[in-house]
Amino acid sequence: MEEKLMVFLEVHQLRNQRLKVSQIAKRLRISRTTVYKYLEMTFEEAVDEFGQNDRKKKLDPYRDWIINWLKEFPSLSGAQVYDWLQEKFPKIQVGESTVRRYVNEIRELYQIEKTEVSRDYESVNELPPGKQLQVDWGQTIQKTVHGKEVRLYVIVFVLAHSRQKYTWWQDRPFTTEDAIRCHEQAFQYFEGIPEEIVYDQDNLIAVSENAGDLILTSAFERYTHQRKFRVYLCRKADPESKGKVENVVKYVKNNFARNRVFSSLEDWNERSLKWLERTGNYKVHNTIKKRPFEVFLLEKQHLRTISHTLSSESHTESIPRNVHKDNTVHYQSNRYSVPIGTYAKQAIVRLHITDQSLKICDPSTGEVIADHILSREKGKLIKNSNHSHERSKSLNHLKQEVITLLAHNLAEYYIDKISATYGRYRREQFSLIKKVTQESPEWIDHALEKCVCENLYSANAFRDVVDFLKRSTVEVATRTEEAITKPVDIPIQTRDMTEYLQLMGGKTS
Repeated sequence: MEEKLMVFLEVHQLRNQRLKVSQIAKRLRISRTTVYKYLEMTFEEAVDEFGQNDRKKKLDPYRDWIINWLKEFPSLSGAQVYDWLQEKFPKIQVGESTVRRYVNEIRELYQIEKTEVSRDYESVNELPPGKQLQVDWGQTIQKTVHGKEVRLYVIVFVLAHSRQKYTWWQDRPFTTEDAIRCHEQAFQYFEGIPEEIVYDQDNLIAVSENAGDLILTSAFERYTHQRKFRVYLCRKADPESKGKVENVVKYVKNNFARNRVFSSLEDWNERSLKWLERTGNYKVHNTIKKRPFEVFLLEKQHLRTISHTLSSESHTESIPRNVHKDNTVHYQSNRYSVPIGTYAKQAIVRLHITDQSLKICDPSTGEVIADHILSREKGKLIKNSNHSHERSKSLNHLKQEVITLLAHNLAEYYIDKISATYGRYRREQFSLIKKVTQESPEWIDHALEKCVCENLYSANAFRDVVDFLKRSTVEVATRTEEAITKPVDIPIQTRDMTEYLQLMGGKTS
């Protein structure tokens, strides 16, 4: 390619200036291996090789995206670029190794140096399926779409055997109630509960360890009794106890969150869950050499079934939400309805969420505006019947009003025929007939009889007949008036003067 050919020429120019191989590599930001390779090549060989490599590659259509990502976020790894391509272009068909090679090539050509971020992996004993779940918390600072920064908090769950992961993010620090609620979400995600859960010394979970006796917070202790799992609290700086989840927290922060732009908490959590499906639980794990989601299919058979749901008092979440113009509130990729007119009166509401319900409340008074059953699906509209315009009731009222205005024994028959013909547009039909009836009541009876006689079952036909009758009446009246006021032109027969003289006995000359 042209860029490589330029680098080739620069290498030879610097060599002619008596620079060492290490100095050339440092100045051009390429490897010493590449410098040696270029020095051993002739110009003709370089033209031939780079010309052959100039063929179209699978990732060339995405070249500008990759270049921009690397320039904006130099620390991006090839694995992250691969994940971002899958997120941006879901139908892309390319291997991760191909992406890594392409990224390295782009870095070399455009001299984009990568900032290495080390990741630590801990060696721990493998546990049987269903035995243990590890939990930890983390936080990141993300750029927003408006160029500002926001601090986000994440709770991470990982099953020790399969490495199946679950995450949930908040824009505020976690409380004990938040932690309990997220445990319930994780159990739903994993479709079961393990024997024990491992934590570090977190004040959300434990008050203290009294000579080895664990003292939990009262709320969390009640929760463990309800869900019946053992708590193992490891000491700080004890990676052997919960190294798996510590690595997952780093993985989530470095592979998912790093360099990603934040728009809204709902969107962030949705993208995080999709990342788990696409990358976090799909890619082959370095230690077990298998895909977590495949191992999880076997492990979940060893998890204890969730036999019941907990009372809502134990883990209620309250979060603010905007009311949208269509009088809905968005939560976890679903839309929940509020009464018509809420948007005009109330821009922000608070959601109170439990395992089974979602209540939408007035943030100032606490009054419940809407109450819904919480949906576990995605992309659904959950709507209460009393949150719509009372269309059927008002339509029936309009129908009866039109029949009354028509005041004719054929009125109900005529309106029923129109209803059968214009099912979806009955309201428009009734409204037009009502308008015509109110504006021209004196022609209504005749128009209705004529429409029924000629099978004209349409509001537009009814209006046209009324207009015709009005015009006809006006024309007849006009002609009558003209006939009365216009002088009658009667032809008069005239005779010659000699005839009159003869009749009178006169002489003619």
